[in-house]
Amino acid sequence: MGNYGERIDDTTVRFERLLPGPVERVWEYLTDSDKRGSWFASGKTELEVGGKTEMHFHNSSLSSQPDIDPPEKYKDMPEEMSFGGTVTRCDPPFLIAYTWDFEDEQSEVSFELQEAGDKVRLVLTHRRLSSLDEVLSVCGGWHTHLDILEDMLEDREPQAFWKMHAPLDAEYERRYR
Repeated sequence: MGNYGERIDDTTVRFERLLPGPVERVWEYLTDSDKRGSWFASGKTELEVGGKTEMHFHNSSLSSQPDIDPPEKYKDMPEEMSFGGTVTRCDPPFLIAYTWDFEDEQSEVSFELQEAGDKVRLVLTHRRLSSLDEVLSVCGGWHTHLDILEDMLEDREPQAFWKMHAPLDAEYERRYR
């Protein structure tokens, strides 16, 4: 299992990570606003099908390490941004999926957890991406966020978001363009 996302088809990418357990701890990092905000995006999640989820991003606050400026293609993105979604599947503490309602696009993200000894296998799948540009953008973003999640679960200080993201974004461009 490599850390790089796998392009399943033209509209779907999947990441797999083996994380420190137990599964309930990883679940909290996926669903609790403060814990999720430490590696990805804060915001309330209603843990039921049809429930709402909020995502408040502030990537430059995910580490105390000095960061670089965002790459040119992300320069116009606000430093803080928010959007929401609707929970489509929920089976605590093993599965949560929700729509990703960003601007005029609606994709879906699922997080599946499986116990693997003292570790937890996380399978993140992002479906219904509208274009190759969107696939590439979420690949670099998810890879970076998952690296930060792993650092948080290992009690390590994560590297700065954009410093990690820039080379990953370039690598996904190389792999999939």
